[in-house]
Amino acid sequence: MQTKFKRHQLVRILKRPDPEYIEYVEEGDPNFKEMPIKEGMLGRINILLPNFQYHVAIFDPENKTKIIAYAPFEEDDLEEVKEEQNL
Repeated sequence: MQTKFKRHQLVRILKRPDPEYIEYVEEGDPNFKEMPIKEGMLGRINILLPNFQYHVAIFDPENKTKIIAYAPFEEDDLEEVKEEQNL
């Protein structure tokens, strides 16, 4: 099977994920404040799911090394980002 993205590849989100499937990293923290996941945010491919969606680790816009959430995306909802452009 040929896929557009590879594991650990940096991507930009083109479409908001379904809020039902967003997994926030710090949900158990009492000071947790849910941050909306929007178009244009950066992430990194985590794994390819059995339904051929990509499980993406989404970065905090302020700190591009901190993962704030995970969410599934279709291939068409993501675009490749060259690492040296944004990190």
